[in-house]
Amino acid sequence: MNFQSVTLNAGSERRLKAGHLWIYSNEIDTAQSPLKNYVAGEQVVVQDARGKALGIAYLNPSNLICGRLVSRDVRYPLDRSLLVHRFKVALGLREMHFPQPCYRLVYGESDGLPGLVIDRFFDIFVVQISTAGMEAVRDEIVDAMNKVFQPQAILFRNDGKMRAMEGLDSYVEVLQGEVPEYAPLVENGVNLVAPVLDGQKTGWFYDHRDNRARMMQLAKGKRVLDLFSYVGGWGAQALAAGAAEVVCVDASQTALDVAAENARLNQGEMRFKGLRGDAFDICKALIAEGERFDIVITDPPAFIQRRKDIRNGERAYSRINNFAMRLLGRDGVLIAGSCSMHLTRESLVDILRGNTRELDRSAQLFIQGHQGADHPIHPAIPETEYLKACFLRVLPAS
Repeated sequence: MNFQSVTLNAGSERRLKAGHLWIYSNEIDTAQSPLKNYVAGEQVVVQDARGKALGIAYLNPSNLICGRLVSRDVRYPLDRSLLVHRFKVALGLREMHFPQPCYRLVYGESDGLPGLVIDRFFDIFVVQISTAGMEAVRDEIVDAMNKVFQPQAILFRNDGKMRAMEGLDSYVEVLQGEVPEYAPLVENGVNLVAPVLDGQKTGWFYDHRDNRARMMQLAKGKRVLDLFSYVGGWGAQALAAGAAEVVCVDASQTALDVAAENARLNQGEMRFKGLRGDAFDICKALIAEGERFDIVITDPPAFIQRRKDIRNGERAYSRINNFAMRLLGRDGVLIAGSCSMHLTRESLVDILRGNTRELDRSAQLFIQGHQGADHPIHPAIPETEYLKACFLRVLPAS
């Protein structure tokens, strides 16, 4: 297979050689490689200024992140054969850690497949393609999945925000088999369901699995408030662990209906309550009513989508965790989560420190949680590490 080449400016190969996979448009020598000569999704041989090949990337000439490296050997382009290999390597990591086949099977760059996410719910596979380069090999992805996994069903949830930036249409398509409204899964030994057809992203967030397991160790006999609960990932597992009561708060009634089903699956329907509305408003109402909880979980959507959002986003994290602390009973535990890549762990801890001081409390940070093994971090790509969870025991000022 003959590919065009793209030449980098002198010195621009350093980051790729250090392990990163991205090529920015200003790193390309546009005199030798005019971007107008390439089409979105095209695979190219990347070479340094001296003409030495660095590997194969796919391009999108209209984007700031103009290229993503998919192979460091020009003999192996992104095709069915390479996908089969990458899938087998990815599967090996997941089978090392998880007893049931319920996990993020492919996590983009960290699994050598930038622009591709696959979540697995037993034999139902939910695929998200976010780049033109991956869309160009969509059929090969399906062929490779069938060779390695023999899925009962394949669902494409290609309706993420990044697709518009890549010039791609948004669509949801059942490509193979039958996909139920609720896909079954097991997390931390707990039976649950996810609305894969019309839920957020792939329908479930596996990334907090380890943090939820730690929460379960604390939940028995406790009153738990799960803010931004979505379908009750935290709350249902608290019920399974023996929580006395769980209150899930979310803006979506549809999500709360699934949370109620997850409570029922764990014999917790009589201990479950769903509150629909804005989490900030509901917190204010609960404070006014004098409600108190033993554990409060704040796991909001990303308040910081881009760098320019950092200041406003930090204020939002501060505000919701202030409310959460005010809803804690004596010696209560706050589990403060963040999925904002642009919020550093140090910044989140500092926000929580500030919250304790403005409320004249003291605190003990006893666990700092991370994303699970099915969301591996690429050592050269800090953007692949995004999830934080701070477990904080909040005490009277000492």
